[in-house]
Amino acid sequence: MSEVVLYDYWRSSASYRVRIALNLLGVDYQTVPINLLEGEHKTPEYLALNPQGLVPTLVIDGKTLTQSLAIIEYLAELRPECGLLPPDIVDRQKVRALAYAVAMDIHPICNLHVVSHLMSMTNKPDAREQWMKHFITHGLGKLEAMMSEVDGKFSFGDVPTMADLCLVPQVYNACRWGVELTAFKRIVAIDARCAELPAFKAAHPDRVKP
Repeated sequence: MSEVVLYDYWRSSASYRVRIALNLLGVDYQTVPINLLEGEHKTPEYLALNPQGLVPTLVIDGKTLTQSLAIIEYLAELRPECGLLPPDIVDRQKVRALAYAVAMDIHPICNLHVVSHLMSMTNKPDAREQWMKHFITHGLGKLEAMMSEVDGKFSFGDVPTMADLCLVPQVYNACRWGVELTAFKRIVAIDARCAELPAFKAAHPDRVKP
């Protein structure tokens, strides 16, 4: 395998997902930090690499990949034995549903550019915090209900899957915004189990912060 390069922002939930996936698969990679707060994702050089101007971008096997879940599915197909996606088609659908509940329902409306636009429309100083708490709490409540139908130590079964790669960064983000997690017992328990695994520890924002 040729050199693997991850264009990454340390606090990005999407980047966090891909870091965990690479660690679980044992893929050595070089990190190129892209500072979203300083607008480095909007430079002509980065837009030539990723026209959306988002992170992460992964260069692997001579290919440039974007969108975190598409990257994770590529890695899952590259190394199916690692279990990021289950072998059974119905089980894969269930894992995707859990992952998408975070990545497509919670994450987009709590993203940096969305909340920045919100703040440009209001003078309320606590609008950002209230927005985050509302949508994260609502989304995690729905996710907890979905996960209550599934057995196992992790989000789906007894090994981490793509669902856990989405869950853990979202819990990290929830803690950042002071979301009360007491009611989400299964989510909290799974997050704690993931926190004990080296691949998750190494990907944590506090470990990769520039």
